[in-house]
Amino acid sequence: MKKKNEIPQIKNEEQYEALKDKGYSKQKAARIANTPNTSKKGGTSEKYENWTKQQLYEKALQVGIGGRSKMKKDELIRALRNN
Repeated sequence: MKKKNEIPQIKNEEQYEALKDKGYSKQKAARIANTPNTSKKGGTSEKYENWTKQQLYEKALQVGIGGRSKMKKDELIRALRNN
Protein backbone atom coordinates (compact mmCIF):
# COMPACT_ATOMS: atom_id res chain seq x y z
CA MET A 1 0.00 0.00 0.00
CA LYS A 2 1.29 3.46 -0.88
CA LYS A 3 2.00 5.99 1.79
CA LYS A 4 -0.05 9.17 1.71
CA ASN A 5 2.81 11.29 0.33
CA GLU A 6 3.38 8.76 -2.50
CA ILE A 7 -0.16 8.97 -3.88
CA PRO A 8 -0.32 11.11 -7.05
CA GLN A 9 -2.12 14.40 -6.49
CA ILE A 10 -4.53 16.22 -8.79
CA LYS A 11 -3.56 19.87 -9.38
CA ASN A 12 -7.03 21.03 -10.37
CA GLU A 13 -9.55 18.89 -8.49
CA GLU A 14 -12.57 20.85 -9.78
CA GLN A 15 -11.59 20.33 -13.40
CA TYR A 16 -10.79 16.66 -12.71
CA GLU A 17 -14.28 16.03 -11.28
CA ALA A 18 -15.94 17.93 -14.14
CA LEU A 19 -14.11 15.83 -16.71
CA LYS A 20 -15.05 12.60 -14.93
CA ASP A 21 -18.69 13.77 -14.89
CA LYS A 22 -18.46 14.25 -18.68
CA GLY A 23 -17.37 10.63 -19.04
CA TYR A 24 -13.60 10.94 -19.24
CA SER A 25 -11.60 8.09 -17.73
CA LYS A 26 -9.86 8.76 -14.42
CA GLN A 27 -6.48 8.60 -16.15
CA LYS A 28 -7.38 11.04 -18.93
CA ALA A 29 -9.13 13.43 -16.54
CA ALA A 30 -6.07 13.40 -14.25
CA ARG A 31 -3.69 14.00 -17.16
CA ILE A 32 -5.71 17.01 -18.32
CA ALA A 33 -6.20 18.41 -14.80
CA ASN A 34 -2.46 18.14 -14.12
CA THR A 35 -1.22 20.02 -17.18
CA PRO A 36 0.79 23.15 -16.31
CA ASN A 37 -1.74 25.71 -17.59
CA THR A 38 -4.81 23.82 -16.44
CA SER A 39 -6.44 26.74 -14.64
CA LYS A 40 -5.86 29.30 -17.38
CA LYS A 41 -8.50 30.09 -19.96
CA GLY A 42 -8.11 31.80 -23.26
CA GLY A 43 -7.70 29.59 -26.31
CA THR A 44 -4.88 31.75 -27.63
CA SER A 45 -2.65 28.84 -28.58
CA GLU A 46 -1.74 28.41 -32.23
CA LYS A 47 -3.33 25.55 -34.13
CA TYR A 48 -1.26 22.37 -34.05
CA GLU A 49 -0.79 22.63 -37.83
CA ASN A 50 1.30 25.77 -37.24
CA TRP A 51 3.57 24.05 -34.70
CA THR A 52 6.87 22.48 -35.69
CA LYS A 53 7.25 18.72 -35.46
CA GLN A 54 9.67 19.25 -32.53
CA GLN A 55 7.09 21.35 -30.64
CA LEU A 56 4.45 18.67 -31.23
CA TYR A 57 6.88 15.97 -30.07
CA GLU A 58 7.65 17.88 -26.85
CA LYS A 59 3.93 18.37 -26.16
CA ALA A 60 3.32 14.65 -26.78
CA LEU A 61 6.13 13.85 -24.35
CA GLN A 62 4.60 16.20 -21.77
CA VAL A 63 1.20 14.51 -21.91
CA GLY A 64 2.61 10.99 -22.08
CA ILE A 65 1.79 9.84 -25.60
CA GLY A 66 3.59 6.61 -26.39
CA GLY A 67 5.19 5.86 -29.77
CA ARG A 68 5.71 9.54 -30.51
CA SER A 69 9.31 9.16 -31.72
CA LYS A 70 8.13 7.24 -34.80
CA MET A 71 5.16 9.50 -35.57
CA LYS A 72 4.96 11.93 -38.45
CA LYS A 73 3.70 15.46 -37.86
CA ASP A 74 0.11 14.67 -38.83
CA GLU A 75 0.17 11.59 -36.58
CA LEU A 76 1.40 13.69 -33.64
CA ILE A 77 -1.42 16.17 -34.23
CA ARG A 78 -4.00 13.38 -34.32
CA ALA A 79 -2.57 11.78 -31.17
CA LEU A 80 -2.60 15.08 -29.28
CA ARG A 81 -6.17 15.84 -30.29
CA ASN A 82 -7.39 12.39 -29.34
CA ASN A 83 -5.46 12.08 -26.11
